[in-house]
Amino acid sequence: MQRWIISVLRRTIVSERGLLNLTTTRGLMTTPPKCAKKMPDRPKPPPEKEFTEVFLHGSGPGGQKINKTSSAVQLKHAASGIVLKVQATRSRTQNRKLARQMLADRLEDLEKGDQSRSAIKTAVKQKKKSSATKKTRRKYRKLEEEKLAAQGETGKGKEG
Repeated sequence: MQRWIISVLRRTIVSERGLLNLTTTRGLMTTPPKCAKKMPDRPKPPPEKEFTEVFLHGSGPGGQKINKTSSAVQLKHAASGIVLKVQATRSRTQNRKLARQMLADRLEDLEKGDQSRSAIKTAVKQKKKSSATKKTRRKYRKLEEEKLAAQGETGKGKEG
């Protein structure tokens, strides 16, 4: 019975407006906020003719295998002069994909500045972090005030 209930909660529920994804966390059902702004789409990688691609031997941990295989990718963007070397995985294809995406992100940062996706993401993270620190300060301030109030009440009772 419990398994059935959990599987029902995890299914996608159809509402009047369309599909609504409900997820469960610690027994509570949550929905994505409707007022949240949609993040900008990821930038598309530049065309192949705008950059050169070279495969290099990797370096660092990994021993003999990484020294023998040319799985690291180096991209040079001719117009901007950006050079990227990516060696995140052992796979050449995954490194190529990551390098192209990183190049697209860097080019978007140069082009759009504060309006780029990465700038917006960092701004959102900073806002959340500052909000969390404010909340923590409020919490401890309230606890301190309650503590002082409790001490004041106990002091009054002993005097009278």
